[in-house]
Amino acid sequence: QVQLVESGGGLVPAGGSLRLSCAASRRAFSSYAVGWFRQAPGKEREFVAAISRRGGSTYYADSVKGRFTISRDNAKNTVYLQMNSLKPEDTAVYYCAGRPEVGLRKGTSEYAYWGQGTQVTVSS
Repeated sequence: QVQLVESGGGLVPAGGSLRLSCAASRRAFSSYAVGWFRQAPGKEREFVAAISRRGGSTYYADSVKGRFTISRDNAKNTVYLQMNSLKPEDTAVYYCAGRPEVGLRKGTSEYAYWGQGTQVTVSS
């Protein structure tokens, strides 16, 4: 089914910005809601943001609300995560995940398809 590949991570100073991309191999990408998650060393994977199939609805973790923006371009089979005002606590491996059901969810168990992740490091 859908294959996901993240890109756009890197090293950025606190207060800086990055845009992550999640590219899907499946043409019918619009049939999947997509979530972004992150995992820091020694921590459980946590929800960051989610977007509905057509992009009309979004949902954010409180920790990133107002700083991160999730969007999608189904014609390009790509979901984006624009990250502004980055903080050292944002440092983690960021994953995108696909959910072939209706409705936005924040639990990792709600997503069936996962990318391999991209590293984001925010220096203090």
